[in-house]
Amino acid sequence: MRTHVFIFSLILVMLGAESKAQRSIRIGYVDMNYILENVPEYQEAQTQLDKRVAEWKSEIEKRNNEVEQMKQALENERVLLTQELIKEREDEIRFMQNEILEYQQKRFGPEGDLMKQRSVLIEPIQDQVFNAVQEIGNARQYDFVLDKSSDLVMLYADKRHDVSDQVLLSIKRSSKRTQVQSRSDKEDLERSESLSVEEVRERESREAAAEAKQTEREQLIEARRATRDSIQNAKKEEFERRRREILEERQRRKDSIEAARSGGNTSSNPPGLPGENPPGTLTPEQRRQQILEERQRRRDSILESRKKKKDSIK
Repeated sequence: MRTHVFIFSLILVMLGAESKAQRSIRIGYVDMNYILENVPEYQEAQTQLDKRVAEWKSEIEKRNNEVEQMKQALENERVLLTQELIKEREDEIRFMQNEILEYQQKRFGPEGDLMKQRSVLIEPIQDQVFNAVQEIGNARQYDFVLDKSSDLVMLYADKRHDVSDQVLLSIKRSSKRTQVQSRSDKEDLERSESLSVEEVRERESREAAAEAKQTEREQLIEARRATRDSIQNAKKEEFERRRREILEERQRRKDSIEAARSGGNTSSNPPGLPGENPPGTLTPEQRRQQILEERQRRRDSILESRKKKKDSIK
């Protein structure tokens, strides 16, 4: 690390000495980590890679748990096993442990899948960055463009020499060029490419403010809608409650009238036990039966008198 600093300092001293006879040296720098964090394609691919890494780690953990279970089972059954069976179990455990190590090396080793896929993932972005850096370096006449996130130690760097945003803007514009199809989109792209980084930032700030205002407006509308729905639901519940009360009151009145009709004149008599008639009162059915019996007695009496008359005549 000190060697890098020394070499870099030596280069600056030499370039500074040379600049006295010629023009001043222009040096810019980029932050590769910042650029990668703001490239959507890289972030999407990184998310997929992280998901795959999580699956690999889960597989390793699963295999380690199986080995631990085998070890525990062997310890529990050791006193019941012969030496041959113990050795066979131990060989099986060692075999599985070696398989786990090989799997870890295959996935996470220096030549493993993680390093390969990360290289495949970052190479296209690096190519875009290098092309953008070359463009900006030529346009702004930079003699050197350094990577702030590399092993090269930068003890101090003025922000005005940071061209990371220009590189990001160049990458985004290159991506848009491959996507535009209609003429209007091409015209919009040409207008946007004529803007500087500061102008782009200002426009993005205005768009973000407009979007925030729109979001606030939508939230306000949603809150009003929720309040209105709450009031309507409360009114509906109150209406349903009053409707139930009215129906229940009507049913009580109806039941009361039917009870009064079925009781007849018995309502004036002293009340008895529930389900029983008061003493000395008859139900309609009993009165009907009594009338029929009275009629039958009268008929029998008439027939009996007629029979006696006939017998007396004889």
